[in-house]
Amino acid sequence: MSYKGGIFEAIKSLQPYAEFGLRDNDYDTLQWLDDPTVVPIPTKEEVEAELARLIADYDNKEYQRLRAKEYPSFADQFDLLYHGGYDAWKASIDVVKNKYPK
Repeated sequence: MSYKGGIFEAIKSLQPYAEFGLRDNDYDTLQWLDDPTVVPIPTKEEVEAELARLIADYDNKEYQRLRAKEYPSFADQFDLLYHGGYDAWKASIDVVKNKYPK
């Protein structure tokens, strides 16, 4: 799965409370609705760098997304803890962690 965000998410990451408009996820269509002396407009280069950072962060956390899909439900984990103890629970979790290492 690839990162679904774009220029809009990068601008929101840089200026979370800014109000702006954007068409077709294109920086050149950016309409800044805030006072730029109060909320500075990020440059195109800053936005592109932030987008690259967001993509890298997303890619680096793929193991977390894959693990989350395969871990037993919390109910099943608690049941295993109750009936099998900590070692049985840890063994079941380690199977997934070893399959998708950091």
